[in-house]
Amino acid sequence: MTYPSAVPAASPARPPVVVFATVRNEERDLAAAVAAVLAQDYAGPFLFALAVGPSDDATAQIAASIAASDPRVIVVENPTGLTPQGLNIAVRAGVEALPHAVYLVRTDGHAQLPSDYVRVAVDTLERTGADNVGGMMVPLGDGGVQEAVAFAMSHPIGLGGGRFHTGGAEGETETVYLGSFRRATFERLGGYDEHWTRAQDWELNLRLRTSGALVWFTPRMRVEYRPRGSFRALARQFYKTGQWRREVVRRYPRTASARYLAPPVAAVLVAVGLVLGVVGLVTGSVLVVGFVLPLGYLLGIHVAALVAGRALPGRALVLLPATLTTMHMAWGAGYLVGVRRR
Repeated sequence: MTYPSAVPAASPARPPVVVFATVRNEERDLAAAVAAVLAQDYAGPFLFALAVGPSDDATAQIAASIAASDPRVIVVENPTGLTPQGLNIAVRAGVEALPHAVYLVRTDGHAQLPSDYVRVAVDTLERTGADNVGGMMVPLGDGGVQEAVAFAMSHPIGLGGGRFHTGGAEGETETVYLGSFRRATFERLGGYDEHWTRAQDWELNLRLRTSGALVWFTPRMRVEYRPRGSFRALARQFYKTGQWRREVVRRYPRTASARYLAPPVAAVLVAVGLVLGVVGLVTGSVLVVGFVLPLGYLLGIHVAALVAGRALPGRALVLLPATLTTMHMAWGAGYLVGVRRR
């Protein structure tokens, strides 16, 4: 791999930064995501290291074209196409090209970084002494389904009370969206654990905190994100998320919480209620009261959706109960199945 011979000169007062990401099948959003990185107002030297996995669209060609036109972008191959491997590959390529890099700032193919993102990240790292800082994922929807998903992903009735979803005061936290790291701490811990096909950021933040490092949330860092635009894609995403959350709890039992256990509990109750209700219908027995469980869940979801989402456009509001049900049931089913051991 040939890297740029030099990073464009910048003010020596600001430490060098490597922005990194891994992508695959990101033809729709990649150009805009890279443009947002290159538009940063950061006054120090920085480059963008992008690992590209095997794709079924023009992602690789788009990435290569951007790298050929701007020396601040380097592109490397991620043969596995898996996220943690790609992130580690991108970091290694970035620090090889910019060996004096002090900080590592993560983005991804869906993200739209505001122009002050890197500057605020570095300022926050230096002001707080934290080892990883991050802010809010701000989902933006276009059309009914995506608007409903965006709302659900930023409200406690959808994803619980995590500050990087719902906001809150600046301060120490368990995990953050994406992450901006001190390179020394990141390398000391070995980067992302490549076992974690999903939840690798959560697991890394757990290792950071366990080692005594500080993870810091600031609402000043806000990243626009385009969520899934169909129920099928949403269900697939949350099923896999649930699978890997089960793996987190299996390996780190003390991390289990009501927030993460609520979806599988709801899924079990709904499934049990349906089975009992059907048996009651077939046999004419009192077991038909089992239908109370799924009907009660659906009633609760509709009431919560109507109250919480009353300011949404009409179509998004109508689709919100189905969106929440898809998220909860897919997460719960994934959690119950878990990850296959290799």
